[in-house]
Amino acid sequence: MHRTVPVFVQRDFTVFADSRHPDYPQIGVRLARFAELVKSPENGMHVFRMTPVTLWQAAANGLSGERIAEELGGMDPEGLTDAMKAHLIEVADRYGRLVLEEDGEHLRLSAADWQMMEKICSLKTVAAYVNRRSDAISVTVRRDHHGELKRELTRAGYPVIDRTRFFHGESLPLCLDENHVTLRDYQREAVEAFCRAGGEAGGVIVLPCGAGKTVTAIGVLAELQCEALILTGSVTSVRQWKAELLGKTNAKEDWIGEYAGRSKQVRPITIATYQMLTSRDGKGDKRNLDLLRRRNWGIIIYDEVHLLPAPVFRLTADVQTSRRLGLTATLVREDGREEDVFSLIGPKRFDLTWRSLESEGYLARVQCVEVSVPFSTKESMRYLAAGKRDKHRIAGENPLKLEAAAELVRRHKDEKILVIGQYLDQLRQLAARLSAPMISGRTPQNRRDELYRAFRDRSLNVLVVSKVANFAVDLPEASVAIQVSGGFGSRQEEAQRVGRIVRPKRDGREAWFYTLVTEGSCEKEFARQRRRFLIGQGYAYREERGADVLAEESERQTESTGSPAWPKTANEMRG
Repeated sequence: MHRTVPVFVQRDFTVFADSRHPDYPQIGVRLARFAELVKSPENGMHVFRMTPVTLWQAAANGLSGERIAEELGGMDPEGLTDAMKAHLIEVADRYGRLVLEEDGEHLRLSAADWQMMEKICSLKTVAAYVNRRSDAISVTVRRDHHGELKRELTRAGYPVIDRTRFFHGESLPLCLDENHVTLRDYQREAVEAFCRAGGEAGGVIVLPCGAGKTVTAIGVLAELQCEALILTGSVTSVRQWKAELLGKTNAKEDWIGEYAGRSKQVRPITIATYQMLTSRDGKGDKRNLDLLRRRNWGIIIYDEVHLLPAPVFRLTADVQTSRRLGLTATLVREDGREEDVFSLIGPKRFDLTWRSLESEGYLARVQCVEVSVPFSTKESMRYLAAGKRDKHRIAGENPLKLEAAAELVRRHKDEKILVIGQYLDQLRQLAARLSAPMISGRTPQNRRDELYRAFRDRSLNVLVVSKVANFAVDLPEASVAIQVSGGFGSRQEEAQRVGRIVRPKRDGREAWFYTLVTEGSCEKEFARQRRRFLIGQGYAYREERGADVLAEESERQTESTGSPAWPKTANEMRG
């Protein structure tokens, strides 16, 4: 029998939601507008948490504290006390009460009332950036403290709306090539949401992997028609951005510069890697820092903004006079620095759930399966004797995963398959076992491009990849991903790996994401953590026994060789 009340609000602003309740799919989506999913056991209580940043994101998108309190009160009338309601409203409504504006040679920070300004001036971390008190509700700030002030105020719990002057950039007559691309409705909505953000210069567009974040950003460029600096994570991504610009706009080759590897072209549209931006020369100097200031950029685009390295945050604090657009599939950061994205890049301007696009046919339907793989007795004893950190690697490299992966590849032999893992030795063994090529960080860029091209043009069906393929790799026909090992409990990595297979397929078939997890090991708990974001997006994981998968492989080998290569029962496997 389902619970009468499916939601329980706790005094620490944790929210429990019963996933067994028939209304949970709608409730989960409503909660996700102002809370973060932190635990998601199968068929049990899902745990959400409201934080200042989740409340400010909601406020930036028009959801007031009063409205949030009404929604929560409607879900759990008894759990949300008057004191909790007042505190929630006070925190959420701090967004909009501090505004940063122009003031001659300086900037002016204004508060909604003198009491708030008194609190601001009493903060030691903020006092260093204040030039002088102008009146009861405002202070002047030096321009070179622009970004640092916003970041410190946000960290202290007081977000700032930035209405200071920003560069419009040198004009560039870029437009979409309507013969090759038409923006989807949601992409057009995202462009409009970013461009109409009042007098503010920044913001983040959140779209699922495969939903066309790059094309959406190009739509923003076509709307603004200004010079742009695009920052991304890899040389592969730099080249994909260039190909998209040349293929879907009127951009000429000499408009676009690559600033990656040995190439250092600075042109009206310059595409650089984060690594190049923060790299040092032989003397220890960051020789490429001035790239951010070298031209009058009308906009700086931060691709995969959830992965923005700390040094780039520091640089971004100094560059607040250009428009800033962050692109991501998830605002989750494993380092807990979501407030830095919020303060330095901007609030979330547009967001869509993965399942909503799946239901509209823009993404492939994905089946998520956790395959529990047993340890052999030898590996189990090795695991039990190991230290805490070594346990994760031993479980991740469980040798029986090789055979489980091989059977899953055989099961989907007519599909395009990515086998993804964390550990290079394990991946080399898999590549040999599957007679498939492997891509890692050590693979030369030209070889990577060659293998990706072969996978795209259907001459290669199985590709073994390390975490270098987590991001910004365009493989639209990939329909099966087999994750043999991962980086502890990274939600963003899980989302990105599922994202490799969500592009809709030509024949409409569904995609499959398998994650291999060693039974009775710490991988089980890490797997629960990893899937939190996707479950919050509406996906469900079903479990499959690795013993059954391995039994299929053993039966197949018995038929072909006359003798079983692997035991068929779980007990025999453990032995």
